[in-house]
Amino acid sequence: MSLRFDTRDCAIGAAERSIKFRRINWPASKIQHLRKYLKFIVLLLFTVAIFWFFGRKLDWQAVSSSLKQADLTYLGLATLGICLGYFLRAVRWQVLLEPITKSSLRELFATTTVGFTAIFLIGRMGEIVRPMWLPMRDRRVRPSAALVTLGLERVFDLAALACFFAINLLWFTPQPGRETEFEYVEWAGWLMLAGVIGGFVALIIFQRVSTRVIEWTENAINRRWVPVRLQKIILSVLKQLASALAILRDWRETFWVSFWTLTLWFTISIPTWLVLLAFGLPLTFSDSLFIMGFATVSSVFPTPGGAAGAFHTATAASILFLKNDISREDAAAVSIAMHLVYFAPAVFFGLYYFFKGDISIERFRSLMSSENAEREIESDSPDFTDESMETGR
Repeated sequence: MSLRFDTRDCAIGAAERSIKFRRINWPASKIQHLRKYLKFIVLLLFTVAIFWFFGRKLDWQAVSSSLKQADLTYLGLATLGICLGYFLRAVRWQVLLEPITKSSLRELFATTTVGFTAIFLIGRMGEIVRPMWLPMRDRRVRPSAALVTLGLERVFDLAALACFFAINLLWFTPQPGRETEFEYVEWAGWLMLAGVIGGFVALIIFQRVSTRVIEWTENAINRRWVPVRLQKIILSVLKQLASALAILRDWRETFWVSFWTLTLWFTISIPTWLVLLAFGLPLTFSDSLFIMGFATVSSVFPTPGGAAGAFHTATAASILFLKNDISREDAAAVSIAMHLVYFAPAVFFGLYYFFKGDISIERFRSLMSSENAEREIESDSPDFTDESMETGR
């Protein structure tokens, strides 16, 4: 009896050690994939929670009725305006890439729509698609160049939005009887404009002394208690920012990027206004700039579905903030329609270019793995060969 007990005990112990050994020696790629899936699931559940918060007190029959009564002509024109906006994004991207390399406007438009399709399907994790997809379509563009220019896009987008928002606040007219609620709106507008100007001055100064700033930062964070990975991330961000801001040395380049950025956001503001007109709401073009700002900022939320839930909540809240006599159901209906108008064209074109392209899904998935993505982005070579992917797999 004691012999059988010891044998069984040894067998159980060996099994436990075997399981523990297998867990410890999981391949890094499997752990990374598991983390991605878990992150996506968490974000998806968070999206559901936001949607529940958004619609918990709505009369969905009234929301449906409001959507059915919307003017399809206005919604169609708004959709065409958003299509033009995606084209203008491609034009601006070509201007940003011009000092680095030549690029194809057609491939830039295709990559832009594929990238926004990825953002819509999986959330902001899809941001990496654009700098990885374009070099596969246009071999003249390096992954690092695509990534740096996308970072610079964000700087100009943020500045343009702040300018539109600030100018709108300077001429903002509140509802009768709500003047005290908006007493300091004009001051907020001036402060935002000052912040944009101050921000660009700071960026110009940083670009000119970036070498010294990076060296000082490297010495400051080179401590045992600072994780090595965190040190690399901080230094990488500073180096990428310094490289991207080199465009500010060329005033001609800065002018054209600014011109196309302002044109882009003015183009997007018109479809926003058209959506409001489609529902017959008593809102002006100035109001549409206010709503566009809230909608755009909320769209950077990392949830799948193009910041679904967050976009709807912020857009509806901005409408009710401007006009508190509008029904919550009408505001919700506008937010749903606006979300579709903003993202539907990108999804249509993005899926078309994705399935029409000659890039295999296996090849794209290999490049999208974290190891290959980091290696290719840091690489100076734009060549994506099957052999290089095999070695990085």
